[in-house]
Amino acid sequence: MEIIQKVIHYFLHFVFPLGIAFVFFRERWKQAYLILLLTMLIDSDHLLAIPFYHPCRCSIGFHPLHSYFAIVIYALLFLFSKFRIVSVGLLMHLATDYIDCIFITHNCK
Repeated sequence: MEIIQKVIHYFLHFVFPLGIAFVFFRERWKQAYLILLLTMLIDSDHLLAIPFYHPCRCSIGFHPLHSYFAIVIYALLFLFSKFRIVSVGLLMHLATDYIDCIFITHNCK
């Protein structure tokens, strides 16, 4: 089950954004893909935690940039066309982390 989780996690972080960039931002898909990848810098807040990685910890609601308040801000960014790609990247990242949280509830009992 852990291998499936990792495959899904990395697919959603690297391959799926490529598809989003190519389908929705075709004229500038390379730039869009780069921006989507850069939104993974949201994980820099993991460095504030001790330990910074724990296999049984859900990121959503734990780390500052993964807080529910932050999620609302990221969703509001979607309303502004200038920040739409960033918003999509951040929300996709958090959706991926949420899927990890579902796996964690099954793997860490």
